Amino acid sequence: MKAIKIHEFGKPEVLKYEDIPEPKPSPGEIRIRIIAAGVNPMDWKIRSGYISELPLPTIMGLDVAGIVDAVGEGEVSFHVGDEVFAKVSIGQGGYAEYTVVNSTQVAQKPKSIGFIESAAIPTAGLAAWQSLFDIAGLDKGQSVLIHGAAGGVGTFAVQFAKWKGAYVIGTASSENAQFLKSIGADEAIDYKNQRFEDVMSNLDVVLDTIGGDTFERSWGVLKPGGFLVTTVTSIPEGNPEKYGVRAKTLMTRPDGKELAQIAAIIDEKKIKPIVTTVLPLTDARKAHEMSESHHARGKIVLRVAEDPK
Repeated sequence: MKAIKIHEFGKPEVLKYEDIPEPKPSPGEIRIRIIAAGVNPMDWKIRSGYISELPLPTIMGLDVAGIVDAVGEGEVSFHVGDEVFAKVSIGQGGYAEYTVVNSTQVAQKPKSIGFIESAAIPTAGLAAWQSLFDIAGLDKGQSVLIHGAAGGVGTFAVQFAKWKGAYVIGTASSENAQFLKSIGADEAIDYKNQRFEDVMSNLDVVLDTIGGDTFERSWGVLKPGGFLVTTVTSIPEGNPEKYGVRAKTLMTRPDGKELAQIAAIIDEKKIKPIVTTVLPLTDARKAHEMSESHHARGKIVLRVAEDPK
């Protein structure tokens, strides 16, 4: 089968399109014939050596949507022919024609959308869901500020928060202001021309997907006991106590049950994946360059195979 692998860390040029053996499922596993693979910032971070202890070579990619092709001995949760999506573990390989994953990582894909949109969901959708609900406990009537609201995680976070009944503020460029409001944001702050801390205060939750100065300036806009969740940086020791708030760095985990919940909300037409770019698997380098620019709206997806329908 074909796959995108790296044999060394580095720039997009280290991504290699090559032949590798097809994997076989063990007990408790399923094999997915991949139709589409999502692209995430973590992908290029892995490629560039962000996880230096990762054994090489490795297959790239964390998000897949496709069709169950084979099941391991004793596996009864899924059957050959099921249309599924999953967040795979690092090294299991999403940029490939087939992957093998534990069935607990997998869910039936949303019925109302195709494989391309489904492949955009797992990592970004789970990151938003786990940040807002599992960690921060965001609830109806609360307020949340989402940094990088037009990005992959941000677009899901805006929609999840609105679905929950929260008051949603997003930071983005002025070009994305109307887009954010179209997916549920109550307010959009142009980060290039306005400092969010000048207009925001006493918030219940801040979700930071940017880091750096944006992260540092976020402590002061929370109410006492509020929650700062970041997807990109570590929490400085003593800062939560200093500001009288709570804080945690998200480590997104595969979770088939949460993916099933997200799929149900999508099928209820409450939220939708925002896919702005679809490229063939052979264009993985271009996809990484686009993601690494930090200016991609929504999600980038690689088409691995044609939709059988």
